[in-house]
Amino acid sequence: MNLSSDQAKRLILDSQMLSDIPETSSGKDRTTRIIEHLGYIQIDTISVVQRAHHHTLWTRYSGYHPDMLHQLQAVDREIFEYWGHAASYLPMSDYRYYTHRMKNFSDPMDKWAKDRLAKCGHLMDGIISRISEEGPLGSRDFKSDPDVKRGEWWNWKPAKTALELLFWRGDLMVTRRDNFQRIYDLTERVLPEGTNTSMPEKDELGRYLVRRALKAQGISTMNDIVKHIHAAGREVITSAAESLLTEKEIIPVSVEGGSSYYMLSESLENLNEDINNPTEVHILSPFDNLIILRDRMSRFFDFDYTLECYVPRAKRRYGYFVLPVLWGTEFVGRMDSKADRKKKILMLHTFRFEEGFNKWEEFLPVFAAKLADFAVFNNCGRIDIDDVKPRKILPLLKKLLKKKRLEKTDA
Repeated sequence: MNLSSDQAKRLILDSQMLSDIPETSSGKDRTTRIIEHLGYIQIDTISVVQRAHHHTLWTRYSGYHPDMLHQLQAVDREIFEYWGHAASYLPMSDYRYYTHRMKNFSDPMDKWAKDRLAKCGHLMDGIISRISEEGPLGSRDFKSDPDVKRGEWWNWKPAKTALELLFWRGDLMVTRRDNFQRIYDLTERVLPEGTNTSMPEKDELGRYLVRRALKAQGISTMNDIVKHIHAAGREVITSAAESLLTEKEIIPVSVEGGSSYYMLSESLENLNEDINNPTEVHILSPFDNLIILRDRMSRFFDFDYTLECYVPRAKRRYGYFVLPVLWGTEFVGRMDSKADRKKKILMLHTFRFEEGFNKWEEFLPVFAAKLADFAVFNNCGRIDIDDVKPRKILPLLKKLLKKKRLEKTDA
């Protein structure tokens, strides 16, 4: 089967919950649904604007509030933290599919885990005893061993390393976060009663990962599937994919007659129903599920993106923390912004349109509305603009923002 480039992009955006289809659920229920559908929400520490996990959820649900995530983790126990694509919030219903990875940390084979277990493993029993007796604790509740120098692991003190190892192997879970700091408790006190903890066979795990990836990605190469969630090795996933191909649960497709891809057979129904062509503007986190696989974004959307906060200032092209801007099915610009939380100002350092873009009059009204919403999401009541290229559109953008009852912006 051959798809057009436009069909592929619309299928991807629909699978990523970024199309314009109306939602019937709201509040925590809708937040849970997003996490369950995407399979994971990546957690990141950078707070130039709202952190990635909150930003990614807000992009798909404008009524989202950060407290919803706290409630789902600490109170409702609908989600848990572990390693998905990276450090992630995951559906509690998927807990058992991460037990293989936990087992690997219990009897580590790789040098990385072995070294840390050798250096800090002697602290584990004491940590478990304290948490068992005292209740949930964070790393700040443990003093460093004065005889052990701080090591390579981001200069974490040994007790924190031991806490992390206990977390990775499943003895501890994150019961909540206080000011973004993890608070740990015994797994049996965090897992809801009745949670399935049985370890799946490798074939079942592989099938889960293939289905998870294709449900969230829409259309994928085998590499896309393997990179989606890191809970099994490549051979487990490819073997499961071959079985699902034989059973015709997934099918091979091409895009514009090019490379080989895969999709769920059930997604054919969506194609036949003429997937909604999105028209909204989305300001995306660098860690958004849609764009986290940079080669995939380039392949489907012809958009090359690098998060330049890790690049030396002199070598940056666009800015420190640039957010891609999606309009409909196309990436049309990049904005480098920062939320000044004390002054409640969203500072738009730069906005640069992609080369060849010229649909200013159509785009700017919807972009101004989204930018105003983004400012509110970041608890800002004003937007200051430093630079827009091309410069000629700055007056129109400022005029549109005034209508959103924001204070006057400065050039």
